Amino acid sequence: MPELPEVEVARRAVEEHCVGKKIKKAVIANDSKVIDEVSPSDFEAALLGKTVISAHRKGRNLWLQLDSPPFPSFQFGMAGAIYINGVAVTKCKRSAVNDTDEWPSKYSKYLIELDDGLELSFADKRRFAKPAAVPPISGLGPDPLLEPMTVDEFFESLRKKKKFAIKALLLDQSFIAGIGNWIADEVLYQARIHPLQRATSLSKENCADLHKCVKEVIEKAIEVGADSSQFPKNWIYHSREKKSNAFVDGKKIDFINAGGRTTAYVPELQELSGNEAAIAVGKPKKRKSGGNDDSNGGIDEPANKGVKIIENAELKKGPVPRNLGKMPRNKKRKWKKKKMEKATNH
Repeated sequence: MPELPEVEVARRAVEEHCVGKKIKKAVIANDSKVIDEVSPSDFEAALLGKTVISAHRKGRNLWLQLDSPPFPSFQFGMAGAIYINGVAVTKCKRSAVNDTDEWPSKYSKYLIELDDGLELSFADKRRFAKPAAVPPISGLGPDPLLEPMTVDEFFESLRKKKKFAIKALLLDQSFIAGIGNWIADEVLYQARIHPLQRATSLSKENCADLHKCVKEVIEKAIEVGADSSQFPKNWIYHSREKKSNAFVDGKKIDFINAGGRTTAYVPELQELSGNEAAIAVGKPKKRKSGGNDDSNGGIDEPANKGVKIIENAELKKGPVPRNLGKMPRNKKRKWKKKKMEKATNH
């Protein structure tokens, strides 16, 4: 999915090649799933004869400022991308255009021709993007590149999010705009924070580390033109798609669901702490009794490897029968009812 670095690279390319030029032709696709707030003919009429003044971005939203409104905007969705004929907008595989490729792409939803003959296209193969007449940015949180929070502001914001695990919060575009799945995994790995750690439980030091990593990961990705092959070799990004036998710097990567997304993390380095560790579901493992670290009094601690969290409202009430999946429906229903009654009585 295009994230902040890919969109910023596209914005810079548009600003470099299109600013100051007049739109002499516009072709808008008749695709109501992508363009559902304005008719193609009205959209085209709103663009013709306008001059491109600048290109702006907030989070994963990009829009063109013309010499008069309305301004066309683009939400990149799952696979949206900006293409400029004859220009390598980005080395990102998703946006690469070869000389032999069809132009414009059959997936083009928006095509403009400028007065010097340059053509710009916005294409979306998956049809989740949203070009529109006005920028849909009113509900977005601060952009981490353009309007970053200070460490203190970041810390205070996290303290207010009592119901959120940190991975889910990073994906919330109303909290921070532009962070998607791979960036969230990367910054949490670099900061050594478990994706299911509650946001309110992070220390000031944890927050400072995370704040720093968000900035560094985004800036590095933009620096290399969002070309993933040029990302640092010690990034977890390179092994996220392997799903099995995945390692980074020799350490095993595990995969869990966090924030509704498949999430890569390194259990050895990203451990749950506090209450989250206490309710983690996993095989208990004892601290070694030897050594000076006896602060836990020899109490068993849950393993973090392959861990998953049970939400507070769904705390574990007891062992689940091994044959529950094969149990007849009426018998399974009686078992669940009995467990609910037992939980209520407690």
